[in-house]
Amino acid sequence: MNVQALSMHRYLDFQGQLTAPLPAWADIVTLQGFYRDMVLTRVYDNKAVALQRTGKLGTYPSHLGSEAIGIAMGRALKKDDVFIPYYRDMPAMWARGIAMEKNLQYWGGDERGSDFSFDDRHCRDLPFCVPIATQCTHAVGVAAALKIQGGHHAALVTCGDGGTSKGDFLESINCAGAWNIPLVFVINNNQWAISVPRKLQCGAEFLSDKAKGAGIPGMTVDGNDIIAMYDAIMKSLDRARKGKGATLIEAVSYRLSDHTTADDASRYRNEDELQQAWQYEPIKRLKTFLMAQGAWSDEEEKAWQAQCRQEVEKAVERYLAMTPQPPESAFDYLYEEPTEEIRPQRDAIINKAMRMQGGHHG
Repeated sequence: MNVQALSMHRYLDFQGQLTAPLPAWADIVTLQGFYRDMVLTRVYDNKAVALQRTGKLGTYPSHLGSEAIGIAMGRALKKDDVFIPYYRDMPAMWARGIAMEKNLQYWGGDERGSDFSFDDRHCRDLPFCVPIATQCTHAVGVAAALKIQGGHHAALVTCGDGGTSKGDFLESINCAGAWNIPLVFVINNNQWAISVPRKLQCGAEFLSDKAKGAGIPGMTVDGNDIIAMYDAIMKSLDRARKGKGATLIEAVSYRLSDHTTADDASRYRNEDELQQAWQYEPIKRLKTFLMAQGAWSDEEEKAWQAQCRQEVEKAVERYLAMTPQPPESAFDYLYEEPTEEIRPQRDAIINKAMRMQGGHHG
């Protein structure tokens, strides 16, 4: 399926040409900032994959190709809004102020990577959710609480195209419509639910059509056009904060990577399709536009790439320098208080660790 031929909300086509006048907020400085953000998160992504390949990180889900979706969400959300992510949302979390090393901690198996405490502010965002679409039900609860509190804040939740086939997702959009809660759903339709292609996932032309059954507005946006993404998300969040209810946004993108580092997409995906998808990717698109406006140059690109590599390397150094969690910590995040069944298992882990360390532990 040629997704670029579909009718969707778009300002920039894949050649970096305007298809509609830019919205008022889209000044050059803002777009330059978006471009820098996307490049930085892509440099990070490449490094994270390399760390996994060298045994310094666990299984990792690349966000290659979805940088525009993540940065648009992260920049559109306000401080006191609540973000409920799925596992491919590092760019949005980073834009929300979550340090890169936190993401590395998480995928390195350290539960402290889900602690979003800050010295200067309280972060209400939820940590990554790996089970498919269950975060949508959490988001309904969060948004219902925001409505009851009456503070004019909004919640935003994400999932992949495969997640829209889950009951969790369908029940959540139904509740959002029935309860008129301040919630924005963003579907990263990257065309593949692991090895299941979009054409086998749903018979509807657009995943945003699912909004009709829930009685909420739905729109399909070019997920490779950060201008269109930010515009749609900003307006949907504003609508939610004003008490006008939920919105469903389908962001059409393409997963340029394997599903995770434990996957080999070449076993089920055609190489020609992948190469065609690279023509539509978001970073090159915005770069082409900026350069045509005289707002970016090869010299600036070289300098920014170097700065990104330096920043990412510093985050990696901080991650690798962290003291590992003790092995019994695997039990400490399951329940608020350990159960009677867990206590002896936890004690056994501690005793084994002490024997291996010659009687010293922690």
